[in-house]
Amino acid sequence: MDIRKLQKIVVNALEDIKGDDIVVLNTTKLTSLFDRIVVASGNSNRQVNALARNVQDKVREAGGKIFGSEGEDAGEWVLVDLGDIVVHVMQPAVRVHYNLEELWTVSPAATRKAQAAVTETPEPRAPAPRRRATRSV
Repeated sequence: MDIRKLQKIVVNALEDIKGDDIVVLNTTKLTSLFDRIVVASGNSNRQVNALARNVQDKVREAGGKIFGSEGEDAGEWVLVDLGDIVVHVMQPAVRVHYNLEELWTVSPAATRKAQAAVTETPEPRAPAPRRRATRSV
């Protein structure tokens, strides 16, 4: 299934059950494991589970595949793996604590710093002089 179509299905499914603060992150330049992360909030365990279940139902109806889901028992954070898209439905406090949006968003300055760290070769250091143990009497 086309990634844009799958993304639209996921976002619509979350909006159907009144998911809050839906964010779609493009991760194609960050990892080869998946292309998008969708993060949404639900106000209770029941709503988090209902949001995740609705995503799964709508994807199946459209002919998509669900590779797995985790967290339905607790209902604070449910992850739905759709292959190219990973959906995280969380209660607001859990979402603030883990802050996935910041983890998966890379600023240009951070990218340059990481690239520089990889390409720089550290100067060899001379070994530190050994200290002699002293005793006071």
